[in-house]
Amino acid sequence: MAARELLVLRHAKSDREAGAADFDRPLAKRGRRDAPRVGRLLRERGLVPDFVVSSPARRAAETVALVLKALAIDKDGVRWEEDLYEADVGTLLRVASAVPDRVGRLLLVGHNPGLEDLVRRLAPGAEAPPGQKLLPTGALARLSLARPWAEIGEGPEALVEILRPREFAE
Repeated sequence: MAARELLVLRHAKSDREAGAADFDRPLAKRGRRDAPRVGRLLRERGLVPDFVVSSPARRAAETVALVLKALAIDKDGVRWEEDLYEADVGTLLRVASAVPDRVGRLLLVGHNPGLEDLVRRLAPGAEAPPGQKLLPTGALARLSLARPWAEIGEGPEALVEILRPREFAE
């Protein structure tokens, strides 16, 4: 079996002052700055995803567009999953388990608390720095999977790293 990686990306910082409904909240200035940085970081490290699944909420969609632009990947190939908006761990695992077996690296983009719960479920030792969230906005968790996508969640996986925007700021 080929190695698999799961890249879990929480959408970049949204603009809570925009007056939009939660689903329609756009990225804030900081989010529009951080999202391309994630894409450049992925490109520099050779972590280009084979497949992207994202929440269609505006802040997640804008994050995906900016990340993929920095990676020079066409966003037309993104699988938009309505269920990822406000998804719990069970939903996130169901979506990931449906990824085609040929995919080596999946980028999953969504929201907290579901994404943090997913990382903790797959990598039980994952801990946030004192006084911080495990996945603040714009953070990326990288996990190495020991099993096929169809079996994700059936055992622990290896947390390679968590990258937070303040740690890779230019």
